[in-house]
Amino acid sequence: MKVLLAEDTRDLNRSVTVLFQMQGYEVDSAFDGEQALDFLKNDSYDCVVLDIMMPKVDGYGVLAEMRRRHISTPVLLLTAKAEIDDRVTGLDAGADDYLPKPFAVKELLARIRALTRRRNMDDFEELRVGDTVLNADNYTLSSANSVRLSNKEFDLMALLMSNTDIALSTDYLLDRVWKHDENAHEDTVWLYISYLKRKLQAINSSYTITGSKGESFQLAEVKGQ
Repeated sequence: MKVLLAEDTRDLNRSVTVLFQMQGYEVDSAFDGEQALDFLKNDSYDCVVLDIMMPKVDGYGVLAEMRRRHISTPVLLLTAKAEIDDRVTGLDAGADDYLPKPFAVKELLARIRALTRRRNMDDFEELRVGDTVLNADNYTLSSANSVRLSNKEFDLMALLMSNTDIALSTDYLLDRVWKHDENAHEDTVWLYISYLKRKLQAINSSYTITGSKGESFQLAEVKGQ
């Protein structure tokens, strides 16, 4: 599982990062909101943990920009502000949960598990198309080398690799991968398609994903290879 942690208190950031890593999570750590947004431009996550009071861009600002871009990743707000108005502000802005500081480690991990609980769409150990392999044990996509995928990336890639003979519509992908997520739109699908296209290129796969925003997508062999 991949987590983005944005917390400007360096000791707390390091402690929580180590905690997540001990749980087997892959973690990117940001120390301000601007850095968090940079991470979100280039990768997808299963959960984003945001401190509200951060320099450059606060947690509310990061959250608002995520939802504006139709990034529907679950967000947990970490805040020293425990007042009801602050909780309501965060939830109204699109947060999925909040946890006031100081917090118990067990509660933090329980909240993360609740937000990222996943229903497997397919029961398989491995999918292979040509030189490209999707592994369900460790959520990796491999060819000449490997990259780790988030839950949504994995589900999307599994659909594309299981249906190489047809183009899958944006609406179909929304229904199968994002189900009843009201924050997900055609922009969300296009964002994740873009992530996967970059990752296929990064592992030197002979495949790419064809299709334009709002239309249908299909896994296809790169011409000339």
